[in-house]
Amino acid sequence: MKTTSRLLSFFLLLFLGTSLAMGQDGYQTPPDALRALVDAPAAPAVSVSPDGTRLLLLSRASVPGIDELAQPELRIGGTRINPRNNGPSRSSYYTFITISTISTGAEVDVYGIPDDGKIGGVSWSPTGDHISFAVSFEDRIELYLADARTGTARRLTDRPLNMVGGGAMEWMPDGKSLLARVVSSTRGTMPKEPSVPSTPVVQENIGKAAPARTYQDLLTTPYEEDLFEWMMQSEIVTVTVSGEVSSFGLTGMVSSMNVSPDGKYVLTGTIHRPFSYLVPYYRFPNTLEVRDAVGKVVKQIADVPLMEEVPTAFGSTTTGVRSIGWRQDADATLAWAEALDGGDGAATVDFRDAIYQLPAPFSGSKQEMMRTPLRYGGISWSDAGFALVRESWTATRQTRTYYLDTKTWKSRVIEDRSYEDQYSDPGSPMSEVGPSGRRLLVTADKGASIYLSGTGASDEGNRPFIHKMNLESGKTTELFRSEAPYYESVSGWIDSAKGVFLTSRESVSEPPNYYLRTVGSDELKAITRFPHPYPEMDAIGKEFITYAREDGIPLSATLYTPAGYDAQRDGPLPTLIWAYPQEFRSAAAAGQITDSPYRFKRVSYSGAIPYVTQGYAILDDASMPIVGEGEDLPNDTFIEQLIMNAKAAIDEGARRGVVDPDRVAIAGHSYGAFMTANLLAHSDLFRAGIARSGAYNRSLTPFGFQNEARTFWESPEVYFAMSPFMHADKVNEPILLIHGMADNNSGTFPIQSERFYAGLKGNGATARLVMLPHESHGYRARESVLHMMWETANWLDTYVKNAPPRSMEVDGPTGR
Repeated sequence: MKTTSRLLSFFLLLFLGTSLAMGQDGYQTPPDALRALVDAPAAPAVSVSPDGTRLLLLSRASVPGIDELAQPELRIGGTRINPRNNGPSRSSYYTFITISTISTGAEVDVYGIPDDGKIGGVSWSPTGDHISFAVSFEDRIELYLADARTGTARRLTDRPLNMVGGGAMEWMPDGKSLLARVVSSTRGTMPKEPSVPSTPVVQENIGKAAPARTYQDLLTTPYEEDLFEWMMQSEIVTVTVSGEVSSFGLTGMVSSMNVSPDGKYVLTGTIHRPFSYLVPYYRFPNTLEVRDAVGKVVKQIADVPLMEEVPTAFGSTTTGVRSIGWRQDADATLAWAEALDGGDGAATVDFRDAIYQLPAPFSGSKQEMMRTPLRYGGISWSDAGFALVRESWTATRQTRTYYLDTKTWKSRVIEDRSYEDQYSDPGSPMSEVGPSGRRLLVTADKGASIYLSGTGASDEGNRPFIHKMNLESGKTTELFRSEAPYYESVSGWIDSAKGVFLTSRESVSEPPNYYLRTVGSDELKAITRFPHPYPEMDAIGKEFITYAREDGIPLSATLYTPAGYDAQRDGPLPTLIWAYPQEFRSAAAAGQITDSPYRFKRVSYSGAIPYVTQGYAILDDASMPIVGEGEDLPNDTFIEQLIMNAKAAIDEGARRGVVDPDRVAIAGHSYGAFMTANLLAHSDLFRAGIARSGAYNRSLTPFGFQNEARTFWESPEVYFAMSPFMHADKVNEPILLIHGMADNNSGTFPIQSERFYAGLKGNGATARLVMLPHESHGYRARESVLHMMWETANWLDTYVKNAPPRSMEVDGPTGR
C-alpha cells in the first residue's frame, strides 16, 4: 500500500511539475526556510590599519535586485564595463564603514557619504590616519577620504575616477597625497555605433601558431576597438588629503601606476594598439615607463608587444618583462622576471626564468639576480639582507622556495616539495605593511628566522598555526596552534615585536569572529562580535566523515542531516551530493584531508546545504579526486574514477543508515556541473542531477580545459570521452540545467547548456533548461537566486524525494 501511494504521489507531482514548467510566469520563490538563508546578513569584511591600532568593519551589500544587473553594460576587450560611470559593471560593494579602536573597542561610524553611493576600493593611508575609497554613483565614480579618528568623510575632487581595467587610486608613501586615475577631460564624446557597417570584420594569420584558451567578451569589430579605447582614456592626477589637485602629466589608456617606496618615482603602464580579437585587454601591447614625481619620463623599461602567441602548454608564459614591481627593501629599484625558454612550457631547458633588477636612476643596464629552473612565482623582500623566491611547475606539481642573499645574489633551496601534498606544507612566510607602505617579511633573531602561518592539514583535519623557522637549519618552533573544538586561523600580525597577532575563530555553532592573541599566552581578547546569521540552522546535524573508494584512496565529505533527525528512528533519507572534481598526480596527496570538523556551519545559498531544511541528507564537498601517476594522466581514466568516487560516497552514507541509495541526486557548479552530466551519462547511481553553469562539449575548449594540458588535436579521444554532449543519448535520469545568460567564465559559454539541452531533448531525455537573464558564471540577483532555489527544490522533490522505487519503474534503469 505504501509503495502504491508513493507511486501515485510521484505521478501527481510529475504532472504538477510539468504544468508549472509549461505555464509558469515570472520569477518564482522557494519555501520560507530557503528564502531566509538568502536574506541572512553577511558578516562585515575586516581591514587592519598599518600601525595595528584600528580595524575597519566594512558592511557588505545585500543581494542586489535584477534591476541592478539589468543596467547598461559593455562587454568588450575581455572585461565588462558600466558605460554610465566608467567602472566595472559587476563589482561587489560595501554599504557602510565603521572604524573600531582595537585596544578599547570604541567604534566610530564613517559619515558624509551620500545615501545612493556604493563604496569600493577601500584603502588605509600608509600612516593609518586616513582611509581612501571610491564611491560609485549612477553616472560617475568619485574619490572620497575619511578621517580615521573622527570618521568624517568628504569628496576629495570633482574629477570622476576611471576604474575601467583596474584600480584608480594609490597612496604616496608619506600618506599626504594620492595618485588617482581620472577620466580624461580631452577624450571627447563616446563613439557611436554605425547604423550601417562600413567594413567586413577580417582576421588573418600567416603561418604563426597562436593558440588561445577560450575567453569571453572579446573585441569583435572596429567600432568596439574605438569604444574600448575611449572608455580607457585616463589622466593621472595627484590629490592631497586637503583636496588640492595637480596634473601628473600622463594621459592615455593608463592600465597601471605603482609608486616607488621612497615616493620619488612612479612605474606606469599604458595600453596601445594594435588590439586583438583573440585575447583580453591585459594581453594588449603595454608600454612600461618610470616617471619622476611630477610625471616626467625617466626611463622606458619595456614596450610589451601584443601577446597572442603564448603557448598553451601548462607552465607557459609571456616573453619579455613580466611580474614587474618595486623592491620593497630598497628606495627605488625595480625587479622583474623574463622567460629564458621563450615562454614555452614544453621546451626542455636548464632554466625557465631569470630575475632582474634596475636601480634608480635607471640609467644602467639590468642586473641579473637569479635564474630559476622552474617557472618563477614571486618574491618576498625583507630588510635583513635576503629575499624569498618562489618557483613551481604544474606538470610535476613541484614547488620550491629559495633563500636569496640580496648582497651576493647567492641562493639556496629552503623548501622543495609537491604543492599537492598539503600535509608537508610548512606554511607561508608572514609579512606586514610598515608605516611607509612597504610590505616586508617579518623576521626574528636578527634576521636569522622568519615566521610561517598555514592551515596545518593532517589526518585529524586542519589546525592552523604560526611557526618560527630558522633559515639556516630549517628547524621550526611552534608558537600557536588551533585547538579543538575551535577552528582558529591566523589573520596576521598586529605587533610582531610584541608577538601580538589577529585570528579568526569559529566553531560548529559559533560564526567566525576576530580575536587578539599574544605569543606565549593563552589570553584571548574578542575584537568583533558578529551575530549568528542563521541561528535556525544550529539544530541541523553536521559530521565530517571519512571513507575510501575501492582502490583504497581515502575520501571525505561533510554530512548534514535535518534538525532532530535520528537514523535508527527515522531511517535513510533522500540525499543530495555536491562535489567538484580535482586532479592529482599522486594518490597519497589525493587522499589527504584538507578541512576541519570544527568549521562553522557556513551556508551558501549557491550550494547544497540549504536543502537540508527540505528533508534531505547532504553530502557536501564530497571528494572527487582524479589521479594520474607516473606516465598515466588523470583524465585518461576520468569517468572510471568519477564513478568510483561517487559510489564510495553513496555506500558510506548507506552504511551509516543515513543515505537511501535508491534516492540520491548529484549536483555541482561549473566543473561540478560537468561532473554531474558525466555521472548521469555513464552510471546508474543517481535518480537525478542538477548542473549549473557547466561546459559539456570539450571540442568547444580545444586548447585545454581545467588541468588538461593536451589540445583537442593531440588527444581527441580524451575530449570525446569526457564530453557529456557526445553521450547525451545515454543520460536516462532527469537533469536540471541552469545557466547565466551572460556567463563570462572561460569555456562555460551559455551555448554549452543550450546545445546540451538540445541533444538531451533530441534523444528523449527528461531535462529542463533554465537560462537566467543578466547573470554571469555565479548568480547575484535576488530574483535569480530565489528562482534557482525554487527550481532545485522542485526538481529534487519530484525526481528524488517522491520518486518511486526503481523496481516500480515501467522500464527500469537503462544499462550502460
